[in-house]
Amino acid sequence: MSENLPVLKVYVLGSFTATYGDKPLSFGKNNQTKAMKLLQFLLYNGGTGIAREKLLEELYGREELADVANNLRVTVHRLKKMLTDAGLPPYDYIKIKKGVYQWDSPMETRIDAKVFENIIQDAYNETDEEQKIVMLKKACHMYNGDLLSDLSGEDWVILEGIRYKNLYTESLKEICQWQMAHGEYEETIRLCTPACLMYPFDEWQAVRIQCYIAMKRYKEAMQEYEDTSRLFFEELGISPSDKLLEQFEVMSSNMNYNPQEIKQIKERLKEDDEQLGAFYCSLPSFRDSYRLVSRILERNGQSAFLMLCSITNGKGQPMENESKLKTLSDELYNAIQHCLRKGDSFTRYSPSQFLSILVGTDKESCQVVFDRIIRYFSREHKSWAQYLEFYVSSVVEVEQEASQIRFDNKDNLW
Repeated sequence: MSENLPVLKVYVLGSFTATYGDKPLSFGKNNQTKAMKLLQFLLYNGGTGIAREKLLEELYGREELADVANNLRVTVHRLKKMLTDAGLPPYDYIKIKKGVYQWDSPMETRIDAKVFENIIQDAYNETDEEQKIVMLKKACHMYNGDLLSDLSGEDWVILEGIRYKNLYTESLKEICQWQMAHGEYEETIRLCTPACLMYPFDEWQAVRIQCYIAMKRYKEAMQEYEDTSRLFFEELGISPSDKLLEQFEVMSSNMNYNPQEIKQIKERLKEDDEQLGAFYCSLPSFRDSYRLVSRILERNGQSAFLMLCSITNGKGQPMENESKLKTLSDELYNAIQHCLRKGDSFTRYSPSQFLSILVGTDKESCQVVFDRIIRYFSREHKSWAQYLEFYVSSVVEVEQEASQIRFDNKDNLW
């Protein structure tokens, strides 16, 4: 190994990238070719190497090939050429000894995941508590996401990725506990921000809320809670955890407004932006709107209908193509918001279903509304019309369980 050559730095926590000295290396846009998989496997295993049988299993185990050994030789040859094309100096790079394939480079190769793990191990051997926290923070700042996220379907990546995530999680928990015990709330909030972005459903938001409460910044705590609750309902269809609900109670009990603050309260209640078309609300908010409408109808006798718009595969079955479903779902959101009145409300119940409350209308008019939605939805792609279906029931029928739409806790829809 030459000490005069720049260091080859490899980043595998998150998407795979590499730099040689100060220059980023480009291996093309596709990180899932056989050559790229081989490169990442070799780099990660470093000096330990991988037995030929394991390598064949990892690269070609799910494929039926006549001569996998020859395919491996071709892949190795392509990888060597790819490395020099990327900007590394000419070298063999892959050493094969007694059936074991190893990464072999003339320069020092530094893998961020290995450095991350070594720092954590050193931290737990550190007797000075404050220095230990400094080291753990350094490791957490290095963590940029799941191991080799582009290869997240590979078995070995999944297993190793879980191990690294656990190291990150336990380290961050210890840092947060220590910092909060020492009153370092602002730093804790900052440190948890990447965790909230990488793992939004692991409830790191609860730590941020706890910090805001400790600093008596209840409005910011409430905003964090509302954003988190909305995320959980819209993405997973679940309620906040008991921990978040307990924090909500603490915040609510401390947010006492005096009469002089009524202006600020009104500002908080207003919509952030003036939106055209129907009013979109989160699933829990929509549920509350529905219950309020039901009560109002009991008194004034006005009619209201609940409409369910669903995206199918064109044959009345659920759409399984996730990327296509997302495109259609986003377009259906726009169509419903555009075609309903400003006083109507709607929500996304699931990626393929939307619910709307249409007040002061009749069943025939609901068909007219849906026709308007489907025309707008398919205005650029006429064939998209086949993917939409709808059901409609009066709110009275729903409450009497006399409709195809269920809106209570006993049915799949609610």
